[in-house]
Amino acid sequence: MEDNLKITPPKESWLQQVKRILVSNMVTVFFIVLCAIGFYYSGLTVGFLLNDIITRMVRNSFLVLALLLPVMAGMGLNFAIVLGAMCAQAAVIYVTHWGIPGIPGIIVAVLLTTPLAILLGYLTGKLFNRTKGQEMITGLILGFFSNGIYQLIFLILLGSVIPFANETLVLSSGVGLRTTVDLAGGLRYAIDDVWKLPFTIAAILFGAGVIAHGVYRYMKGIPAMGQTPRKTRYLISASTGAALIVWSLYVRGTTSIINMITVPMLTAILIGLMCVFTTWFARTKLGQDFRTVGQDQHIASVSGIHSDKTRLIAMILSTTFASWGHLIFLQNLGTFSTYGSHEQIGFYSVAALLIGGASVTNAKISHALLGTFLFHTLFIVSPLAGRNIFGDAQLGEYFRVFVAYGVIGVSLVMHAWKKQIEGRRRLSQ
Repeated sequence: MEDNLKITPPKESWLQQVKRILVSNMVTVFFIVLCAIGFYYSGLTVGFLLNDIITRMVRNSFLVLALLLPVMAGMGLNFAIVLGAMCAQAAVIYVTHWGIPGIPGIIVAVLLTTPLAILLGYLTGKLFNRTKGQEMITGLILGFFSNGIYQLIFLILLGSVIPFANETLVLSSGVGLRTTVDLAGGLRYAIDDVWKLPFTIAAILFGAGVIAHGVYRYMKGIPAMGQTPRKTRYLISASTGAALIVWSLYVRGTTSIINMITVPMLTAILIGLMCVFTTWFARTKLGQDFRTVGQDQHIASVSGIHSDKTRLIAMILSTTFASWGHLIFLQNLGTFSTYGSHEQIGFYSVAALLIGGASVTNAKISHALLGTFLFHTLFIVSPLAGRNIFGDAQLGEYFRVFVAYGVIGVSLVMHAWKKQIEGRRRLSQ
């Protein structure tokens, strides 16, 4: 009779549910509030902010998504994606030198950067396997070391040891690249300009996709993530998609500046394909091996999984995806600093992922996309908000520096605090 007894946990009150949700998402909630306050004091219009956010989302999302696989494999936040960025910049420099414009130039750049990114990802993975538990600091230092080699090649060896005759790109001395590479007439907007749609049309298509996704998963009986019941979760998803469609149709009938905003659809599709690949990969045998290694390497070894090889594959994939993401970044930017554009890629991508609610042990696609949105919203509004609040443009720029670097420390502290609160709650139950 005792075997038939089931202990059911006490039902939470609405206040307890709200508290649990806020604690579980405290990092994201904090930065949502910060973005709202910054937007209010910045004085920006919704149309201007939305246009800038869309540009930055398509520019940076692929790079942030490249961080997910190493987290899945238990390697933490991969600051070494800066190596993939260096590979992409090297490829773009040579494609610009050869004068190959548009999509053919992007294809050549991908063909050049992929094998180099695979090699550097392999070497990085080998190094990380020898520094287990210290991957993040190792990746950070490795990025600084690799940057020195990058500068040695393109500032000293190019034009002296490596033949490179191009008056536009090389310094007047004939040795070393200029500090800025202009992609106008070449790779600038090579992907973005292939297919563009008005924002409202793109939003309607996206809303329809959200509705179809929710209905499909509900009809198939696929369980939803988290504690929300499946029926409620998919009902909310479909309602959100419907609300987006209704809002877009309403805006199309007005003279709002939002109707002038366009979305580069091919770039958005590439980001969507990256999301689909990550979701599919997580369900494969290799993806399950990633999760097992990330949870406990000893159990993985007992289960017959070669943990070092699995971690190596994760790093190769992450570095390669980062190099492709940086190609998207550069063609959208249209110009880049030869010796500086790659340096902050790791910091910005990690900061965006943390703001979205990810941690060093758990990161999802939703964390990456939401974090990219919040990070760049804060990045846009913070200088203007700081200037308007304090009346000093220099203080406004300080706010931008704080967002870039301080956000990582604040997020990590809040994640640690969240873990302590959840630990105390489990002990009290």
